[in-house]
This record gives sequence, structure tokens and C-alpha cells, in this order.
Amino acid sequence: MVIAVQCLVLVVGALGNGLVIWATGFKLKKTMNTVWFLNLAVADLLYITFLPLAVMHEANGWHWPLGKFMCKLRSTVDEVAIFASVYVLVVMSVDRCVSVVWPVWVQNRRGVRTASCVSVGVWVLALVLSSPQFIFMDSGPDPYVENRTECGINFSNVSTFSDEYEYPAVVLLTQFREQAMAISYFLLGYGVPLAIIVSCYAVIIHRLRRNRSPAGHSQGRPFRTTAAVIASFFLCFAPYQIMEVIYGVAGRLSDIDVVFYALAACLASLYHCLNLLLYVLMGQDFKKKHSILKVLERAFTEEEPPSNPSTNLSLSDAQ
Repeated sequence: MVIAVQCLVLVVGALGNGLVIWATGFKLKKTMNTVWFLNLAVADLLYITFLPLAVMHEANGWHWPLGKFMCKLRSTVDEVAIFASVYVLVVMSVDRCVSVVWPVWVQNRRGVRTASCVSVGVWVLALVLSSPQFIFMDSGPDPYVENRTECGINFSNVSTFSDEYEYPAVVLLTQFREQAMAISYFLLGYGVPLAIIVSCYAVIIHRLRRNRSPAGHSQGRPFRTTAAVIASFFLCFAPYQIMEVIYGVAGRLSDIDVVFYALAACLASLYHCLNLLLYVLMGQDFKKKHSILKVLERAFTEEEPPSNPSTNLSLSDAQ
């Protein structure tokens, strides 16, 4: 089942995210919105690029023939893509919040160059947060299955065939690192970003209600597109993050937990091919037929706010 879902994600995600990169990177007018969505598509495509290695690993009975470096690289790239996605969503939420709360102050401080610099910072942060994967991922002979090389986390930095692997001090160190990494990844890759995003949108809604912004502009297409992408990310990754914490803290999974873990992994993987569908739904005018480029332009482009000063704090000012 997992392999089937990953193959679906590989085909649909590669085509969909490639199309979004082509549109936002080369066809549409450069704005902060298109820079954000371009980075989301790049992160998803990066994950999908290394997905065939995961499919090969699983289809090959969990035998890893590509060596230690590729083992480290594949796992690290997966984490980089996930961290980059979530923190781009955080930046988008903060950008909209600041634009609604202080529209005059940010008017001359926002632009494509600012968005590009912030995006570089997001990718650097993603690399830093993913570095433990590169440090602890390891490959070597599977101690339980003959003629199979495994690729997985080795928190002890000691060979599983070594006598040191069973030392009480090594066991305690391994358990501590495993639990610390599981909790920190949950907080930094899910909990804290979710708290920031929810806070930003709470502030936006409060400010709009206080200023009685017109409903038509407070629900602009780019706002709805961003909200849909954020919701899809956290809904798709919630079961997976929960199972990761359970596994990290408990150190093992029961048979039923393994089933739930597989389902959670499938749902998380599906996120990487959902965005194009969301963009099309948000940008499509169902009364008219538009090209895919026009649909994406409608999804990403802010509507011009009315000239009435009382509407200056509407969500459409976020562009």
C-alpha cells in the first residue's frame, strides 16, 4: 500500500509541482506570493526527487545497496523538504499578519528581494534542523536478517555487531538521543510552527473584525489558497508526527501501531502532490474556462482593494 501511494505521489507530484515551478518561476509576474508558492513547490519536488530511492528500498525488502552516504543523503533531503515547507508556511502567515496589522509600515519594506532573502534563510534553517539526520543515519549489515544491509538511525554511533552496543551506558545514551530527537522534531517541525500560524491568523481575524473589513476582500483568493495549503499540511502530517513521537518515546511499535504508522506515512506523502489541486480549486472560475496558467495566476494574485480608506486593513493588502 505504501509503495502504491508513493508511486502515485511520484507521478502526480512531479508533474504538478513542475508545473507550479514553471508558472511561478518563469511565467507569472514576480510578487511575494509567487516567491512563497515557488519555494513550496521546490520543497515538494525535492522530496519527490528522492522518493524513488524510498520505493526501491521498500520494494527490495528493506535492503539498502547504495551505501552509507546515499542513506544519509536521502533521509536528510526528506527532512529538509518537510522543514522548508512548514517554515515557508510560517513566513507566509507572518507576512500576511504584519501586512494586515501594519499596512503602512510594511508598504515600502516588502518586495520580491525581501521574499527571496527570507526564502534563503528558511532553506538554511531547514538544513540546520535536518543535520541530525545526516549525523545519525547509518547503513550496515542487518543483525537479524542475513545478506541484508539496513539503512536507519544509529544513535549510539557504535556498530550493532560490536560488544559495546549492549553496554548499559550505550543503551541509555541511545534511548536519550532517540527520545530527544523525536520530541524536538515534533516541536520544531510541527508544534511551534502550528502555534505561530494559528496566532497569526487569530490576530488577522481579530483585526479584520475590529475594522469591519468587507467580506469580499477579507476572503480574497490568495488568502483562501494560503489557508487551504496550511490546513492540508497540518492535517496530513498530524498522524505521522504523533506516530513519530510514540515510536521515539516508546522505542518500539506494536503490530497495530505499525499499521497506523504506514497509514500515517501514506497521508503525509500525499501532501506533496495536493497543492496543485488546491491551487486549481481556489483559482478556477467555474463559470468560465481558463488555461492552467490563468487558473494559477488567479490563485496567486491579490485582488486590488477598493480605494475607500476604511478598507485599508483588509486581507487583500497582504500582497
